[in-house]
Amino acid sequence: MRISTFARHIREGGKNVVRNGWMTFASISAISISLFVLGVFLLLALNVNRLADQIESQVEIRVYLEVNTSEQQRNAVQRDIAAIADVSKVTFVSKEEGLTILREKMGNEGKELLEGFDGDNNPLNDSFTVEVADPRVVGQVADQIKAIDARNNPPLLYKINYGKGTVETLFKITDIVRNVGLVFVLLLALTAMFLISNTIKITIVARRREIGIMKLVGATNGFIRWPFFIEGALLGLIGSAIPVGVLLWGYAEFLKYMQVPLGLMLIKLIPIHELVLIVPVLLLGIGVMIGVWGSLLSVRKFLKV
Repeated sequence: MRISTFARHIREGGKNVVRNGWMTFASISAISISLFVLGVFLLLALNVNRLADQIESQVEIRVYLEVNTSEQQRNAVQRDIAAIADVSKVTFVSKEEGLTILREKMGNEGKELLEGFDGDNNPLNDSFTVEVADPRVVGQVADQIKAIDARNNPPLLYKINYGKGTVETLFKITDIVRNVGLVFVLLLALTAMFLISNTIKITIVARRREIGIMKLVGATNGFIRWPFFIEGALLGLIGSAIPVGVLLWGYAEFLKYMQVPLGLMLIKLIPIHELVLIVPVLLLGIGVMIGVWGSLLSVRKFLKV
């Protein structure tokens, strides 16, 4: 295709957008509203997935040592645990540090209940905090630690705790949340595509006589199709650019006003800079694709005269 011909198609496509005022407004409105709703649920699904990742990342194993474990034995246990393939970090927590952490977690009540338990009266055991690369193998790592301790005589580990039962339930819940969110977003995307494409089809159908006349005077299918192709792309681009701007602005304002309350609840939402590419590329891509697709499907019906 020559550059002059392509430029003509772009001009005609742009003129059609302006010329068909109310139909253009209806198409852009349908695209904007549909993609805005899709974008809201997309942001929600992304943040729910991030929250699930945060919860899973906090899963760890607490390994408590027997009271009379020597420093040499403790170092040997730490080396053995660190050598396990799925272990990413092993941190020693003395019983004094454990008591301090426990007091902080219990707050004012902890100061009274734990008063007098310092020094030799400390009822806690020295322990290790074991972090794993993949939280879903935490049970397997705990079993490997038990197997390592089984070689010791007598055993050096008092207890291994990772929330057995609770952790497995947590993973099931996060999987359900992720899958439900994904299915919901996909269904909403399909619904948006259906609504938008039908609205654009109505716009093209209203001009079927124009298409028929062009066909009768000898215009080729490609010559007729290209301006509608450009028009559909412009409608999709404009209609999707509006919700993209509104969503990014609204999300940034939401983060600004809710940062402190959410921080107190230890909830970390996705920062706006991580969404600057994801949301615009996805919504603009969907808008342009549906605009072009709806236009081409509708025009094809009237090219047979």
